[in-house]
Amino acid sequence: MEFKDRRDAGRRLANALGAWRGRPDVLVLGLPRGGVPVAWEVAQSLGAPLDVLVVRKLGFPGQEEFAMGAIASGGVRVMGDIDGGWPVSERAVEAVVAREQAELVRRERLYRGERAPLALAGKVLLLIDDGLATGATMCAAVKAARMGQPERIVVAVPVASREAVQSVGAVADEVVCVSTPEHFRAVGLWYEDFGQTGDEEVCELLRIPS
Repeated sequence: MEFKDRRDAGRRLANALGAWRGRPDVLVLGLPRGGVPVAWEVAQSLGAPLDVLVVRKLGFPGQEEFAMGAIASGGVRVMGDIDGGWPVSERAVEAVVAREQAELVRRERLYRGERAPLALAGKVLLLIDDGLATGATMCAAVKAARMGQPERIVVAVPVASREAVQSVGAVADEVVCVSTPEHFRAVGLWYEDFGQTGDEEVCELLRIPS
């Protein structure tokens, strides 16, 4: 095991991001839900504001753990090579998109409440999740964040597959990763405690009444 839990992972990731500590132009954006506890630790350590960037993975029907793409705030959709995975019809894809879009809207309303998103223009964004398997979700997050015209986008995660780091590195300005195991398999395998992060925990960390 690389990490005890997401909080431990966040503290170790914060150490790798020390160059950004105390800078007024840095914003930390966590990907809900599992990325928020990691991002909270980073934001606390660096003294930076914390917000969320809601992204939803689009899983193959019947094989939801495998991403065929992802969607993010602002109408962003990133699709992978569907033909290279499981055969899936356009109708099935749109059904998955509709379901995940509804969940994305629900989470945005719940996590942010009436609070407006942080202004991203001219800022250095640290986009944080608890790990990267394929990188599809984070690529969608980067694309969504670019719409806010930041100065720089740094993707930061505790653990990732080498393929995901390469994929995300093609769209982000920088990727910081504490561990890239040779035999990756799944994010959860590198945590002693990888229990699900709930909505209440996300709202508490963001200091928004649930």
